[in-house]
Amino acid sequence: MDLLRAVIIGAEGTPYHDGLFFFDVFFPSSYPNVPPHVHYHSGGLRINPNLYNCGKVCLSLLNTWSGSQKEKWIPGVSTMLQVLVSIQGLILNAKPYFNEPGYANLSGSISGEKKSLEYNERTFIYSLQTMVYNMRRPPKYFEDFVVGHFCKHGRDILVSCKAYLDGAQVGCLAKGGVQDVDEGDKSCSQQFKNNLAEFITILVNTFLEIGAKDCQEFLSLAQKETGQATAAPRPMNLYN
Repeated sequence: MDLLRAVIIGAEGTPYHDGLFFFDVFFPSSYPNVPPHVHYHSGGLRINPNLYNCGKVCLSLLNTWSGSQKEKWIPGVSTMLQVLVSIQGLILNAKPYFNEPGYANLSGSISGEKKSLEYNERTFIYSLQTMVYNMRRPPKYFEDFVVGHFCKHGRDILVSCKAYLDGAQVGCLAKGGVQDVDEGDKSCSQQFKNNLAEFITILVNTFLEIGAKDCQEFLSLAQKETGQATAAPRPMNLYN
């Protein structure tokens, strides 16, 4: 087998929660002595410092990112499973802002955490756009999986959107619990709430198109911040 297509479900507690992230993998003839080549289905969006909008995946294990020798691909030891686990755990994590080179030392600082929250807000909008992209153009052989996933989780995603509009911090939801609701400057920004409200109509209608149930009531969220829904927000620069 030279080719593999894999999907990673965004973990709860991250700005990627409930999203689907697709990767194409090519195994060169010299594999497993060298790492596989991995391409991310970006849809033109850069949702993470390590996932480029051209599809490039930067990861030490793939020898496409700096790292110590033990973090890089080790023939006879490293596996494709490790690659997928690393993408989910190290890239699609709760605070992707700190994946950017030189930003890790800002973790825990007031300015760093503020930037991280802003990054998570923008990333969540990108994640929603990626959901719509996947529903409208599902990767080949995963058509049924995409429909099944979003029919099952569509309402939960919209419940999360409502919680964020009500002040919950992006990524704070876990097993139905909500933390940091309107807790000072940890609440979502007004700009994020406006962007989210503007995108709700597109998101809800796309869920309805694939047959997701109990979603239509959330159309009212489109008027919550902006008065009426407009077109999808244009891709934003995550590095402002």
